[in-house]
Formats: sequence, C-alpha cells, structure tokens
Amino acid sequence: MTTTTHTGFQPPLSAVSLQSGAQSASKKALWTGRILSGIAVLFLLFDAIGKLLQFPEAQQGTVELGYPVSVLLGLGIVQLACLAVYLTPRVSVLGAILWTGYLGGAVATHVRVGNPLFSHMLFPVYVATLLWLGLWLRDARLRAVVPFRAAK
Repeated sequence: MTTTTHTGFQPPLSAVSLQSGAQSASKKALWTGRILSGIAVLFLLFDAIGKLLQFPEAQQGTVELGYPVSVLLGLGIVQLACLAVYLTPRVSVLGAILWTGYLGGAVATHVRVGNPLFSHMLFPVYVATLLWLGLWLRDARLRAVVPFRAAK
C-alpha cells in the first residue's frame, strides 16, 4: 500500500518497496553477490574480448556453431554493451534482462547443432543464473520485486 504525505506527494515505487520491508543485504550476502556477479562478468568479458580480437578459438567455435566468422565483431560489441549496462547500478536489472536474451540465443544455438546438454546447452543458463543471483543478492530493489519466501 502506498502512503501519501500531507502534501499529496506519492513516493516512487522503489522508495515504497524499500519502505515496505525490502531489507538491505548483509555483508556476507553482498560479497557473495559481488563474487557471483564477478565470475560471470569475467567470463563474459573474456568471451567478448575473444570475439573482438578474433582469437582463433573464437573463430573456430563460431564456425562449428554454424555461423560465419564475420559475426564475431558484432557479437563482441553486443556483449560489451550488455556488460556496460549490467555493470551500471541504476540499470543493472536491464543489463541482466539483455544478457538473458543473449544467452537464450546461445542455448538455442547449442540445441540446434546437437551439443551435449550439461556441458554446452545449459552452460549459458549457468552464466545467466550467476548474473541474476549475484544481482539479487546485491540489490534490495530486485529482492523487493522478486522475494523468495521460505516454505511453510
């Protein structure tokens, strides 16, 4: 429920959410979130740099997935843009959403070429999980929107 002050001012949703019980993260949760996000970010940064610099491994992997080498530069730029958005606190949720879309395409690509389930098809899901869980542990606003409740 939103409260209105005597001036008729209604606080923005994020302020209301934080007032209505979204707790700030403990130091342990905050650092766990930073570490999980950091692992995912380092992997994605390495992948983006490999694409931008056209590492032979990136070229070979791209061709094996059925794409021409010419897509590497564009994919690397998209990855760096998604990382920039994810690493900007005010829009980090948007960054996680963009990464989810990108990584969903990676899952579809691995399914299309028939790669193994746990090592290839689901690997992008593992990375997305690190991104989202790390962000959830670090961001009280996200915890207010997506609360996890203990089973009764």
